[in-house]
Amino acid sequence: MVFLPSVLVAAATLTSVASASYPRFSSSLEPRAVSEKGPLAPKEDPWYTAPPSFASGEPGQILRIRPAPGNLTQVVGNCSAAYNILYRTTDSHYKPTWAVTTLFVPKTSNGTAAASSTWGKALLSYQIPYDSADVDASPSYALYKNPPGDIAAALGQSWFVSVPDYEGPLGSFTAGVMSGHATLDSVRAVRAASFGLAPDARYAMWGYSGGALASEWAAELAVQYAPELDFAGAALGGLTPNVTSVMLSVEGTVGVGLVPSGILGLASQFPELRKYVEDNLKTDGEFNKTGFLAAENYTLSESAVAFANHNISDYFKNGFDLVYSPVAQRVINSDGQMGYHGVPQMPLYVYKAVQDEISPVNETDALVQRFCNVGATISYVRNGAGSHTTEFVNGLAGAAKFLQSVLAGDFNSTGCTTKNVNISLVDNALRRRDLHLVW
Repeated sequence: MVFLPSVLVAAATLTSVASASYPRFSSSLEPRAVSEKGPLAPKEDPWYTAPPSFASGEPGQILRIRPAPGNLTQVVGNCSAAYNILYRTTDSHYKPTWAVTTLFVPKTSNGTAAASSTWGKALLSYQIPYDSADVDASPSYALYKNPPGDIAAALGQSWFVSVPDYEGPLGSFTAGVMSGHATLDSVRAVRAASFGLAPDARYAMWGYSGGALASEWAAELAVQYAPELDFAGAALGGLTPNVTSVMLSVEGTVGVGLVPSGILGLASQFPELRKYVEDNLKTDGEFNKTGFLAAENYTLSESAVAFANHNISDYFKNGFDLVYSPVAQRVINSDGQMGYHGVPQMPLYVYKAVQDEISPVNETDALVQRFCNVGATISYVRNGAGSHTTEFVNGLAGAAKFLQSVLAGDFNSTGCTTKNVNISLVDNALRRRDLHLVW
């Protein structure tokens, strides 16, 4: 999995719109939280808390709104304003919790008539693969240091862009139900907040790797959790349908740092799994409990460095027998396997490297076929070139074209198609530099 001053809407207008929809909570613009060193990390920022009575609200209900602290509009580019929206959502046990999304508002005009006519007509929910059990790695904070260029590119299309902290306040990396709920509720919250987004605006999801995990779970869960949401489509790249196979695939490789973060992220939703993990970690030797639990405070890149080429099974008394224990299997069956919580009702664009080293392609093949067998609409592109990491770039043009089509209302295909291609852009510096042209 990979991680590759604002123009404000009037506060009075925001308050009247939000309070009309959500009468129980104040949603007026709150002050930014900034220190001399920049925006405060979520663990240090009191804004990242929910009001005491938040649990009585409906999923997607806005609890707090503020202009994004600092200079995020300048850091990301192509936007007139950026907001943090804290909203009520639902955890993996269907209990009330909360999450944050960052909404980017496009400039009202980028000099073209087409952009002017489409402003406010489209919303992209972009799930970033932040892949960490540390809440301080959440996009609402991490974007200040390393914003994906895709956000600015989408804003350049006059799309509103929402980037949710879909792992929630516990950093629940790999918890599928939590991630899906938080993604769906972020769309509910953004549509209610408006900021110029038209009531009939089309909306779609996009995610790669860990971001595709959240997007896919949202697509599955929507039919029963958010049936009123009518997504135009979802682009899903580098899917990881089964967390167990990911753990086994990356064992002893440079990507193995995903495993401690993934186990701890999933365990944050399941106390019984957390206890089982801690009870089975070794307490001495080079690979021990202290080293493993340190992943709770690592970003994706920090975890990659700390655990590179380790065998994570060495941290446990009985190796990876842990994964096959009854307690772990119960959790994985409910939160770690795609394809069992509903059939996506929106068109899907699925793209995957055949040689994906993180998650075997046959599992994505099977997931696509499972959905197609019950009437889903899926365009599936299997790339014979590259790897999990490079497919993020190699598959970008296809994903962008699909998103442009569904958000313009031009997509009218039904049924399923599978296309085998050989696309490699990563080794070509000139073409890589010009990738922005696909937008």
